[in-house]
Amino acid sequence: MSGVTLHAITVLGHDRPGIIAETTEQLAALGLNLEDSSMTLLRGHFAMTLICAGDTTVAAVEQALAPLAADGTLTVTVREVPEERPGRPAGSAWVLTVHGGDRAGIVSTVAHEIAAVGGNITDLTTRLAGDLYLLVAELDLPADTDVSGLEDALRDAAQRLGVGVTLREAEADDL
Repeated sequence: MSGVTLHAITVLGHDRPGIIAETTEQLAALGLNLEDSSMTLLRGHFAMTLICAGDTTVAAVEQALAPLAADGTLTVTVREVPEERPGRPAGSAWVLTVHGGDRAGIVSTVAHEIAAVGGNITDLTTRLAGDLYLLVAELDLPADTDVSGLEDALRDAAQRLGVGVTLREAEADDL
């Protein structure tokens, strides 16, 4: 194989110390460069997604990471992905916060309102603490977005859901 290949790698399962260290050690040993990553705990379950670049095959990455999944507590997937270097968004960055009582449909309802104006959710985090639900999303909105109209639509949706919503322009420190 010649040339740089991008690999999308996911590691999911029961959390324990050392998962990140073990994963990245194996990737570094293959000469892979870690270009993008996201890791979180979801109710005690570890979830990590990595984009790595290097001159190696999917099979070689799978073989190197196989010991992580050997005891059955983790699932590891590897797939080649095309190079996509998005340019700087033509629009603007925003932060959406939704909070209130937990119920089904919160994410889908607000995501629909964002999509309806051509907005893109670039990062999304949700947390449930008892009965309180919190959603924080980073958005890219097209330059011609009627932000006041979007805020009205989000407020209407939030009222139907019984939650609160705020939309504010992101500052460099937010991203």
